[in-house]
Amino acid sequence: MTEPGAVLLDDHGAAATPAPRRLLGLPGALVRTARPRQWVKNVLVVAAPAAAGRLTHPRDITQLALVFCLFTAAASAVYLINDARDAEADRAHPDKCRRPVAAGQVPVAAAYAAGGILAVLAPLAAALTCNAMTATLLSAYVVMQLAYCVKLKHVLVVDLVVITTGFLMRAMTGGVALGIPLSRWFLITAGFGALFMVSAKRYSEALQMEGLGAATRSLLDAYTTGYLRFVWQLAAGVAVLAYCMWALEAGGVANGALLPWRQLSMVPFIGAILRYAVFADRGGAGAPEDVVLHDRALAVIGLVWVALYALAVTDL
Repeated sequence: MTEPGAVLLDDHGAAATPAPRRLLGLPGALVRTARPRQWVKNVLVVAAPAAAGRLTHPRDITQLALVFCLFTAAASAVYLINDARDAEADRAHPDKCRRPVAAGQVPVAAAYAAGGILAVLAPLAAALTCNAMTATLLSAYVVMQLAYCVKLKHVLVVDLVVITTGFLMRAMTGGVALGIPLSRWFLITAGFGALFMVSAKRYSEALQMEGLGAATRSLLDAYTTGYLRFVWQLAAGVAVLAYCMWALEAGGVANGALLPWRQLSMVPFIGAILRYAVFADRGGAGAPEDVVLHDRALAVIGLVWVALYALAVTDL
């Protein structure tokens, strides 16, 4: 029997890694593999309806909640299949080795099965409960992300485009489900804002993985940190420019509005980009949801922006 606090040794006398705990069993491990923390990303389905001022009608809110759940199911399907494919490589990664599939808490076959079921059911449910275009977007998202898991994540630059497009499709789906026309400035801001966060995350990974080489993700060696820095800086600049064009195209104070809320909303938007860039520059821009949820200053800036944006949309 091992004494409390004793260090377990392997056959060569080195400290052994303790076996992963299985407190939640297979169902709980499957949920963890579906990345509950990353479900926050799917709140982007509200972006287009919010910009159009369509968040006041109960029917629209119910429909958006459904779209959120469907996109979460589709994204979870991709996470499950991705982790099943990458189990061996993830075991060599300092953080990803804790993922349930890599840690042996979820059998590879079970991850494939759960992911396959969700990948089929999400677009099917969208076709039955939303409209054909929503189902098409979800199907395209699943196919694109599975292609990413199989091949595209090993293709230079294309991997950044695919991940960015996934964020953009999230932002588009809510508007498509409610039949809302999507403006060019909305699409440009959402697309380059997503590229900014994606490339900043990849830049941070490249800094952290320097010297580890192919033991983790070989594609990181193909990028230089200088190139990734250029990409996230370029994307940040275009996102800011597109947002400012949206804010300034309305002219001055809207009819009946107290102040030029659209123009004022540029201040916290640019502040949020600059704040996020601090983490990117330090190599600390990991998962976007972690950065946003754990930085108090960024959260406050975000709340100010939401308030001003809401006032701009409602013309108060």
